[in-house]
Amino acid sequence: MREVVRTGAVIIAGLVTAAALTGCSSDGRKSDPDGGSGAAKSGQAPGDSDSGADAAALEGGWAGKTDGKAVVLSVASGKAVLVTEQRACTGTVKDMGKVMLALKCADGDTDRTMGSIVSNDGKTVVVSWDGGTKDTLAKTEPGAIPSGLPDLPTP
Repeated sequence: MREVVRTGAVIIAGLVTAAALTGCSSDGRKSDPDGGSGAAKSGQAPGDSDSGADAAALEGGWAGKTDGKAVVLSVASGKAVLVTEQRACTGTVKDMGKVMLALKCADGDTDRTMGSIVSNDGKTVVVSWDGGTKDTLAKTEPGAIPSGLPDLPTP
């Protein structure tokens, strides 16, 4: 029972953080003359994207299942939040020749701390993590809670 409550708390905390990032990402002021964040710029020339995986295309909410467990990724203004059934991780989107996610997990886990975007067609993103995991996530509607998450415990 204690494990279920802890898992529910991690999921709720992650969803609240993800909603805050995606729902409140702009205060109406532009910090860049081009209107984009520094993290959203790609080193690729226009039209020179073989995978469609530039940082700006990663903005928004993504959800899926890996090994039967829910995975939710939210990206806004170069910041990223990843929530799984076991943990919550936060960090940034970086352009290191290709788009990367650099995260730090609250519990110190390192399975999903550095991930590269393998592909992103605007509907599905594939993230390959240095820890060996590969997540395939589908784009979610803004403000919608992703489906397929585990039920929260009842008191």
